[in-house]
Amino acid sequence: MMRVPAVSRRIVTFTGINMASYYYLWKNRAKFPVGSKKFFYAWAKRAFTFRVLFRRNTMRNSLVRKGARISDTAEIDNAIITGHKNLLFVGDNSFIGRAHIALHDEVNIGSRVCINDSVEILTASHDVLDAQWRHIKAKIIIEDYVWVGTGAMLLPGVHLGKGVVVGARSVVTRSVPAGCIVAGNPAKILSKKRCEELDYDPCEFLAANRSWLIG
Repeated sequence: MMRVPAVSRRIVTFTGINMASYYYLWKNRAKFPVGSKKFFYAWAKRAFTFRVLFRRNTMRNSLVRKGARISDTAEIDNAIITGHKNLLFVGDNSFIGRAHIALHDEVNIGSRVCINDSVEILTASHDVLDAQWRHIKAKIIIEDYVWVGTGAMLLPGVHLGKGVVVGARSVVTRSVPAGCIVAGNPAKILSKKRCEELDYDPCEFLAANRSWLIG
């Protein structure tokens, strides 16, 4: 049985500055000579992606107002999140794309996690072996540095250890140990494994942020 991480109730620090915040991006923007080609190119990209920044800030603030506990440095795109919002926990510098999360039970997401578009995180189902087809639910735990690929599905009770990678379109039916790479339906552990020491921020790779920080 996998150990429930100690971060399950302290992943949200509410410190720091959201990378997508307007103040942070303005203060740390890449600067180029006025009138230069790079100047016009950078500001064109910033104008083009501003709607995305606005959407992410609005989504995060809306979820927090409804009871979700989301770190100030996490970013959430136009996700569909149903159920009781106070069951959602998101740690520092994590990114959730246009995913679907059903909050019948807790979804506990650690730090520096990347959840791609079209991912489905389901915390409830029905017992197919039960004559009365009873409703069952179980929380989902996603530890630090996990990457869930496009279109993957996580089923109730799944616990993804630190650094796990879930391949695109995979269906994860059981917990996965730290560092493992899984793919398929149902998802199975591949022979490859991630390095033990991970050090990156998925929010730094978002195009809207890079248009300000790099140009």
